[in-house]
Amino acid sequence: MLKKYLIYLPLLLVSLLFLCYCHMANRPADSSSDIHTITEIPPDHIPPTTTSSPAPRLYASAACVMDADSGRILYGKSEASPLPMASTTKIMTCILALENGNMEDPVTFSSKAASMPKVRLGAGKDKTFLLGDLLYSLMLESHNDTAVAIAEHIGDSVEGFAAMMNAKAAELGMSQTNFVTPNGLDAEGHASTPADMCRLASYACTNQAFLELIRTPSKTIRETSGKGSFSLTNHDAFLTSYKGAIGIKTGFTNKAGYCFVGAARRNGLTLVSCVLGSGWPPNKTYKWADTKALMNLGFENFSKKNVPVKNLSSYSISVENGKSDAVGILQPEIPSFLLSETDTIDVRYSLPQKIQAPVRQGTAIGEVQILVNGGPLGSYPVYPAEDVEKQTFADIVYDIFHLFLSF
Repeated sequence: MLKKYLIYLPLLLVSLLFLCYCHMANRPADSSSDIHTITEIPPDHIPPTTTSSPAPRLYASAACVMDADSGRILYGKSEASPLPMASTTKIMTCILALENGNMEDPVTFSSKAASMPKVRLGAGKDKTFLLGDLLYSLMLESHNDTAVAIAEHIGDSVEGFAAMMNAKAAELGMSQTNFVTPNGLDAEGHASTPADMCRLASYACTNQAFLELIRTPSKTIRETSGKGSFSLTNHDAFLTSYKGAIGIKTGFTNKAGYCFVGAARRNGLTLVSCVLGSGWPPNKTYKWADTKALMNLGFENFSKKNVPVKNLSSYSISVENGKSDAVGILQPEIPSFLLSETDTIDVRYSLPQKIQAPVRQGTAIGEVQILVNGGPLGSYPVYPAEDVEKQTFADIVYDIFHLFLSF
């Protein structure tokens, strides 16, 4: 009798598989009325609310003002053109010393360091100071001999230190910059751009020891022997003449002209600026006028704003071979941006129409891109709302069993 019914077993299995197929092909999607399965999410376009404001009138050959937090360039004049940057170079020298040196280390002036032209500390060959004290000499008085002494101490030689400077520049995205000297004296190939120097200043503003240095009004340092002492004064007039000024670094050479890299903070907003070739003698004050004009442009025309983004949590994405047919989407975390009324904003949504199981909540399945005036401002990952496991054969058998019970 058993053998008689065994001949029906293949037919039964085929029937079960057919029912499985029918069941899987007709599994209902989430019926919630406020959830929509993605076909395509159209981009958002937000036009400017006013016409462009007039560009500032600047003396500088090249200039830039940047949001220190996001790196967005708010205004530029030949901001990507490499030019000599004089003693603003010493920002990088100071940062490398802070990051790679011990402030209690003794630093001795070599004959090469002592031979540097003015402006200089003038301590002389074989004089020794603590590294931490020499940073005041470097940043307050812009001493060229001090820069070389520090470079030789940190990098073993000026050339070795220049290699460190360029490696750090590459790390910071200063793609148009090449350092040759630690003090910024004119040298073949020693150049940067206003945009790159703003990137350097933005990074420097995250270092509290650097900020304390550049905001020090005056300092007296002494040789480690206790014999010689030197009084230092901060020559950054911007520091005391502009509301919210943080300071940073001046510079001048015959080739570079007057230069200044500045930073200021108001109402939680930090701006950095750079002017290169901002006049030549006797126009020493042009750099201050240019810097204030750039800072005013930023503070008066830009503010933190939220970009309107579609509610992605109202969408779901189809899941193939999963225990669920679809998975919800978490709303991405998008910060506020520094924007002006003249900006054109575009929001693009890059999400698949379907994904394969398994789905993991911590693995991004797409992104939201924010563009301002056609350029990228930020890209933010989009994550599924939950895990979806891959459907197994046991799951299929379980579904068929319940399907039979429903007949």
